[in-house]
Amino acid sequence: MSIISDSLKRIKPSPTIAVTQKARELRAAGKDVIGLGAGEPDFDTPDNIKDAAINAIKDGETKYTAVDGTPELKKAIINKFKRENNLDYSTEQITVGTGGKQVLYNAFMATLNKGDEVIIPAPFWVSYPDMVLLAGGKPKIVKCDEKDGFKLTPKKLKKAISKKTKWLVLNSPSNPTGAGYTKDEIDGLSKVLIKNKKVHILSDDIYEHIKYDNFNFFTIAQISKLKDRTLTMNGVSKSYAMTGWRIGYAAGPKDIIKAIGKIQSQSTSNPSSVSQAAAVEALNGRQDFIQERSDAFKKRRDFVVNSLNNINGISCLKPNGAFYVFPSCKKLLSKKTKLKTDSEFVEKLLEKANVAVVQGSAFGLDGYFRISYATSMEKLKVAMERIKSFCENLS
Repeated sequence: MSIISDSLKRIKPSPTIAVTQKARELRAAGKDVIGLGAGEPDFDTPDNIKDAAINAIKDGETKYTAVDGTPELKKAIINKFKRENNLDYSTEQITVGTGGKQVLYNAFMATLNKGDEVIIPAPFWVSYPDMVLLAGGKPKIVKCDEKDGFKLTPKKLKKAISKKTKWLVLNSPSNPTGAGYTKDEIDGLSKVLIKNKKVHILSDDIYEHIKYDNFNFFTIAQISKLKDRTLTMNGVSKSYAMTGWRIGYAAGPKDIIKAIGKIQSQSTSNPSSVSQAAAVEALNGRQDFIQERSDAFKKRRDFVVNSLNNINGISCLKPNGAFYVFPSCKKLLSKKTKLKTDSEFVEKLLEKANVAVVQGSAFGLDGYFRISYATSMEKLKVAMERIKSFCENLS
C-alpha cells in the first residue's frame, strides 16, 4: 500500500517548472540551451527595494509578523488599490501570502467543498486546475478560441455556469497568452455574473503593470455590483522583479480573507518579515522603472511576434501584456513532419535546436506553445534563428 495520498495522485508537477529545470540540467551538462520557459523578469530588483530589505535586517525586523501580513504592508496595499484601481478596502479585507500562488491555493482550500466547480478559461496558467483538484473542487475548463483573442466570451461563460459553480478565474493580462480584457469585455462578462449571484470571481492581476499599446487595465472588482464577490490577487513578483522574494497579496470579502488567514496560520504562517519590508518600499516607492521595463518588454514582444510570423507553419497573435506569446504550431503537426502533438514539437525543438519552450497542451489548448520573452534581446535573436531553422528543416 502506497503512503502517498489519493489527493496528490490527482495532480501533476508544474510543466513550466519542469521545462525550466530541464533547461538548467542541460546547461549544466554543457549544452548551449536557451530557456524560454520561465515566467520571470530578467531585470534585477530595484536598488531602493533591496536597500529597504537591508535596512529591515539592520533594524532587527527579523521576527515573526502577523500571520497574514504586517500593518505597514497592508496599508501600502490598501493605498495601492486606491491609487491605481480606485478601490477602497479595509485592513480586514487584505491578506498577504508567500507569493501569489499561495494566496490562490489558500483561497481554494478555504472555500471549496467536494464537487464545487471552478470555471477556468483555457489557455490557463498551469497551476489553476491542480490547485482546484487538491482542494476537492472540480475544474470546469472552457476553451477560448484564437479568433476571440483567447478570451472568455459572455456566451461561453453563461453556458459554463451551473448550480455547482463557485468560482470563475479571470487572469488579465494572461499567462500564457498575454491577452488582456478591455473594460468593455469585462462589462460583458459582468452582466452574466451579476445575474448569477452565487458565483465568486478570482481575479489574477499579477501582470497588471506589464502592458502595451495603450492598453487600459481594468479589474473586475471595479464593477461595484461584483466587488463583494471578487477576490483580487496581485503581488510584487512580476512588476517589481521580485520573484524570489515571495510576496503576493489579495483583497476581498472579509469572510474569505479571514478563512485564508486560518489556512495560512496552520501552514506557512507569516511570509518573510524582510520580504514584507521590501514589498512596502516596492508599493510606496518610485514607480518610474515599471514603464521603462514595460517599454523594453514591448520591444522584445514586437521582435518575437514578427520573427515567429515570418516562419512558415507558425502564426502568432500580438498580445496586450505580460511577457509571453502563444504561437500556433498546428500546421507543423503532420505525417510529413512526423510530429503529432505540440508536446512532440517542443521536445524536438529542445533536442535539435536547444531551445526550451512549453507545450500549449500544458495550458489546456493543444497545437500551440508558449514562449517567455523575459530574457535578453541577444538570446531572443539566437532563439528565433534556431526556431526558424528547426521549423524549416522539419521533414
